[in-house]
This record gives sequence, C-alpha cells and structure tokens, in this order.
Amino acid sequence: MRGTIIIILVLLGGVILGFLDLVPQFVLENDPGMIILYILLFCVGVSVGSDEEFLEKLKGQSPKLIFIPIVTITGTLIGTTLISPFLINRTLADCLAVGSGFGYYSLSSILITELKGTDLGVIALLSNIIREVSVLVFAPLMVRYFGKLAPICCGGATSMDSTLPFIIANSGKEFAVVSIIHGVVVDFSVPFLVSFFCSFQ
Repeated sequence: MRGTIIIILVLLGGVILGFLDLVPQFVLENDPGMIILYILLFCVGVSVGSDEEFLEKLKGQSPKLIFIPIVTITGTLIGTTLISPFLINRTLADCLAVGSGFGYYSLSSILITELKGTDLGVIALLSNIIREVSVLVFAPLMVRYFGKLAPICCGGATSMDSTLPFIIANSGKEFAVVSIIHGVVVDFSVPFLVSFFCSFQ
C-alpha cells in the first residue's frame, strides 16, 4: 500500500511541475519516459535471472501451472472486450492495451503514454493501481467466494511482489510458488501485449 501511495504522489508531483512549467527543457527533449522504460525492463530481467531460488523452485513445479497465468491473461482480455462498448471515445484496442497492464502500472503506464498519449497512460496507471489495491483489500472475500486462486489471478503481475504477502496470508503458504510463477509469466507478457494493442489506431 505504501508503494502505491508513493506512486500516486510522484504522479501528482509530475503533474504540478508540468503545469507550472518547472521541468527543464532538455529533460523533455530527451524522451525520459522511454529511458525509464528501458531501465525497468532491464531490472525485471536482472531480478528474474539472478533469483536462483526461484529458478530451482520452478524446476520442481508441474507444467500445468502455466495454465493459471494463461487463464488470467485470457480472462482479463475477455472482460476488457466485454466492457469496452460502454466506454465512450475509447477503441477496443485502447481498452485492451490498458487491460494488458495486468497490475504492472509502472511499466504499462509509461509504455502506453509513449505509444498512445498521456490521457490513456493515466487511465492505465489508475486502472492497474485499482487492480492491485483490490487484492490488498478484498483478498479474504475473493478466497471465500471464488477460491484460493482468485487473489492470484486478480493480482496479475503483482502476484510475485506487492500482493504476495496478502495472497499467502489468505490462500496459504502452499500457494507462494504458484503466485510467484504466475506473476513472472504475466509480467513478461505486459510489454508484448501492450505494444501489440497500442499498434492499432
């Protein structure tokens, strides 16, 4: 929750600085969003590649686990498709791009801002924060009414980091590895799916 609040405050700080025209021109001219995006992608690769414990746990898991992130990705895209007709002035591709963030607000919002504009980038940021916060607040109810995999699927890419403690607390420790693997697979899908849907006009 603390990380989410920091992200919102940083966003508001950027809006205020931009509105007051206090950002140096050379920063704007050098496309800082893409530089940050490349750094984020590099850090994701380093964190996965250097985690030997995760790689060992991955070897001992059933191949059937791959179906959980596939269901998360497919379900999110179907749900986004069904809701898109009710969103005014937004194309199906726009909605799918936002949905493809899967809770990974730092990466998806920057990528969407670069490819489709600031307004859709802000929508992506808020949408993905809401997805994360939903797990933090409603995980007990998700487990009670929809089963122990529900908060993992709802958490999307965050199931390997920020929502993991809440998933373990409500679904059980035996779901920790499932949650991490799910988060990694969904995490890797974000830049590819967001870029793909943003390529449509």
